[in-house]
Amino acid sequence: MSTSSNTRELKDASGSGGFGRARLERYDTRNRDYAALTPYAAVNKYSPAPGGAAPRSFWRESLALIEQHVSFGRRKLKTNDRIYLCGESFETLYLISWGLCKLVNLAPDGREQPADLCFKGEWLGFDGIPSGRHACSAIALDCGELWTIRYDALLQASAKEPMVMRVLLAAMSAQLARNRDAMLSMSTLAADARVADFLLQWAKSLAERGLRTDQINVHMTRADMGHYLGLTLESVSRALSRLARSGVIEFNEKGRRDISIPNLAALSSFIQSSTESGVPVLH
Repeated sequence: MSTSSNTRELKDASGSGGFGRARLERYDTRNRDYAALTPYAAVNKYSPAPGGAAPRSFWRESLALIEQHVSFGRRKLKTNDRIYLCGESFETLYLISWGLCKLVNLAPDGREQPADLCFKGEWLGFDGIPSGRHACSAIALDCGELWTIRYDALLQASAKEPMVMRVLLAAMSAQLARNRDAMLSMSTLAADARVADFLLQWAKSLAERGLRTDQINVHMTRADMGHYLGLTLESVSRALSRLARSGVIEFNEKGRRDISIPNLAALSSFIQSSTESGVPVLH
């Protein structure tokens, strides 16, 4: 397999949440061991484990293999752009080249509920495959770029290069595993630990992409965080205040959406101690 021209982001020195363009370096796909593609790499089920083990997203592999073997278009995004809407016909999958997006479920009464967060190198549109129509909406949370890939073209490319489909299925499996872990968090963790775990997984997604984790911009309102975590707005606000008083997070002076995490290990330990103490699950 030839060297991919795909690139990865290195640490963002701007400190604005880590989603701007950063210095780039080539990602080499030669001699990669794709045979063991799996969402987890020999980790136990969520305890939560030290270090906050999470499903691999295969973001580098997805970008590299699509760039090498599949024709795709490019779509620039601005904050709050609607990528596709619930009920629209499905023809295209989207791969995030850079930026941050959210998947949103639509309640019968019209309310929107954030269902997942997707970072650089992750896929959008899997929900449209079963029925031919999108079962949720996808919205940009920040400026970015998508690679647009027709589903039929992807299948044709997979027939020529089976590794493309293998990576796609691995990414799909990882997304399902992440959603399962989110449901487990909602049912087993107290409010403070639930919010802490949300921030920890966000930071680890940034770290996996070579971006700074000590200071992140939460591109969601307290209400959206509550809907995503199964908490009220008040519970999210109280949890963030208690996390700040405990010293595991700090609020940036510019605004309370800018959160500093001085030590990821301390945040992970906070979740672990909360789980071990048997604190009741609060909403």
